Amino acid sequence: MKGITMIVVTGATGQLGRLVVEELLTRVPAEQIVAAVRSPEKAADLAERGVQVREADYDRPETLEPAFQGADKILLISGSEVGRRIPQHQAVIDAAKNAGVSLLAYTSVLHADTSALPVAPEHQATEEAIKASGLTYSLLRNGWYNENYVPTAQQGVANGVIIGSARDGRVAAASRADYAAAAAVVLTSDGHADTVYELSGDTAFTMDDLAADVTAVTGTPVAYQDLPADAHTKALTDAGLPEPVVEMLVSIDAGTADGQLADTSGDLSRLTGRPTTPVRETLAAALGN
Repeated sequence: MKGITMIVVTGATGQLGRLVVEELLTRVPAEQIVAAVRSPEKAADLAERGVQVREADYDRPETLEPAFQGADKILLISGSEVGRRIPQHQAVIDAAKNAGVSLLAYTSVLHADTSALPVAPEHQATEEAIKASGLTYSLLRNGWYNENYVPTAQQGVANGVIIGSARDGRVAAASRADYAAAAAVVLTSDGHADTVYELSGDTAFTMDDLAADVTAVTGTPVAYQDLPADAHTKALTDAGLPEPVVEMLVSIDAGTADGQLADTSGDLSRLTGRPTTPVRETLAAALGN
């Protein structure tokens, strides 16, 4: 395998991971791609296409070094279990260092080092751990996904209203496919050593804009109703959402109101060489119109 770059994608059967693998398949031969996954049987379709499938469980560090054997570049896709990410990610970092990889890329969050979003501390801690490891890195600080707003849109169509407490704050979201394409570029091209990319949509929208987009793609009138944070909390609680979820959603709206997700740096479209996907396009595809 000398001279052939081996690229490992962790979490490769997740929503983002699969899209990264698909992008890589358009750029490099399948045998150069390793899908590192907790449940290899879920990646059987990738194996059939020639992708190497290896077991890699963040909670079982002994699986990680074998999964990374021969790797040149690794994409660490952040874990989904809030509160457990720091030890999980540290295990990946340690295994990547032992594997002697030339680049560790990590899917972080927009402005992780300064963000007040509730998801930011674990990302910031992971970034610090990566830098402390001495590995060459690329920090892919992903903004919000368009797809995050599909359930919101569906509820809006059902109820005629989208509720929140984001005021007139803006979100520069992009599609998962956009972020996956950027990751694939970083993994398959040069010039990304010790880089930090603030990845976000080309344009930012308000929740009023979102409601207008839902109306446009469905033909159902939908309005945005802005609430004080305590009223938003009560509405979500009354709807039966668990307390941690309620706290997270209200905190994210507070961050949105403060401009935490509004940055339009242009890094994402520069990496991919194409405009980012408008949220209206994602909504239209998801809502069947």
